[in-house]
Amino acid sequence: EVQLVESGGGLVQAGGSLRLSCDASGLKFEDYAIGWFRQAPGKEREGVSSINNADGSTYYIDSVKGRFTISSDNAKNTVYLQMNSLKPEDTAVYYCSAERFGTTAAMYYGRWEADYWGQGTQVTVSS
Repeated sequence: EVQLVESGGGLVQAGGSLRLSCDASGLKFEDYAIGWFRQAPGKEREGVSSINNADGSTYYIDSVKGRFTISSDNAKNTVYLQMNSLKPEDTAVYYCSAERFGTTAAMYYGRWEADYWGQGTQVTVSS
């Protein structure tokens, strides 16, 4: 059984930092691209960042570039999203997703076809 489990969310003041983790099990990790998505109340889900475990390539949406860093530990089957300089507009439920043989370009072009989703973790940034 494949599972993606997010952790690391919480409440932080603006300017603070959080590190999200996505622990994957039951899949061949290096065959997957892992993406972080977020959904704020009343808004559509948006892709935030992704990493291709096959070649290490990464993608970020413009609004998080320079503030967020995605990384992968293939030995632990875990992807991290380090979030610095957090803003109130980053408040959302963050989900990780896995796409087999996916590419980071898929998120850029809005063509992510997830094979699996995690349950989400809440990030709240207070002003």
